[in-house]
Amino acid sequence: MNKKMAVVLALGLVGATARAQETIKIGLMAPLTGAWASEGQEMKRNVDLLAEQLNAKGGLLGKKVEVVTEDDGGDPRTASLAAQRLTTKGVVAVIGTYGSAVTEASQTIFDEAGIIQVANGSTAVRLTEKGLKNFLRTCPRDDEQGRVGAAVVEKSKAKKIAILHDNSAYSKGLADEINGILKGKNANVVFFDALTPKEQDYSAILTKLKAAGPEVVFFTGYYPEAGLLLKQKKQMGWNVPFIGGDAINNPDLVKIAGKEAAEGFQFLSPPVPKDLDTAEAKAYVVAYQKKFNEAPSSIYGVLAGDGFRVVAKAIEGAKSTKAEAVRAYLTGSLKAFPGFTGKIEFNAKGDRVGELYRVYKVARDGSFVMQP
Repeated sequence: MNKKMAVVLALGLVGATARAQETIKIGLMAPLTGAWASEGQEMKRNVDLLAEQLNAKGGLLGKKVEVVTEDDGGDPRTASLAAQRLTTKGVVAVIGTYGSAVTEASQTIFDEAGIIQVANGSTAVRLTEKGLKNFLRTCPRDDEQGRVGAAVVEKSKAKKIAILHDNSAYSKGLADEINGILKGKNANVVFFDALTPKEQDYSAILTKLKAAGPEVVFFTGYYPEAGLLLKQKKQMGWNVPFIGGDAINNPDLVKIAGKEAAEGFQFLSPPVPKDLDTAEAKAYVVAYQKKFNEAPSSIYGVLAGDGFRVVAKAIEGAKSTKAEAVRAYLTGSLKAFPGFTGKIEFNAKGDRVGELYRVYKVARDGSFVMQP
């Protein structure tokens, strides 16, 4: 290499370093492709819009905020690679991701790299039971969801109950929580088994379910499979009511099932965007609609937005981007933060404090209606 080229390269490196120092980089890891792509796209829209709004007000600590996005494809193997890439890009925190097994594949990578991670759709209990100092989440845990889910099942007065999961960290964990609570109350759980996700024909498991004779079925998996189950059970003429967990809260559920098959289906969820009732949340929904020509439809996109907002608040409050300072602020100083999804505080484990879950029912027109 000649001296002239060496000088050019050196100047280039100095320039790149200077540019890197001019911004505060916050990562976003989301399923931009794959079965959960609609969730990932909404996560990206929310975080990008909030970064844009923040920069219009001057950014953080006198610097602009730059969002660095990686696609995890909704797959644990892809997620670990996406996480590794983010650790090399100078991010001070990461928002995401959706899906407990996907988050689990990334959380140790971020923790060991000293990078704060705030998940938005990963509710498995064990994620915050590992003692990882840099992991938090804006979504609730499955044990809270399990209590609400068991109460909904009890309210149905069903004498025979079926629980179906998909063997993922989230789905199996929630199924175990509900099963444990119901059996502790001597409820008659006549079926507890798993389907294989991403298949197109669930007639075999539906036939097996029907043979057990349940009066209600609780499915703890995700919306693509739930939509097919609802569609195919209607095709086979089986009218047993289904209930679902919060991973079913996605408008694509109705697209997959069809409005007629989805009508009456109930699921648990934090309040969906249209039901967010604070003035700040309502103003944000208007801003989102103006930017993207449609209202936000996924609560998990908004929960990602709240993750971005609490990280920004912590950086501002701690006057630092160092993980130790940000974590200390989030778990110690952040009190009743006015999140779009409600007041936000975190306990020492990184879990969100407070009850969030509501019960929704799919109306005849395919809309999701919060139940009183």
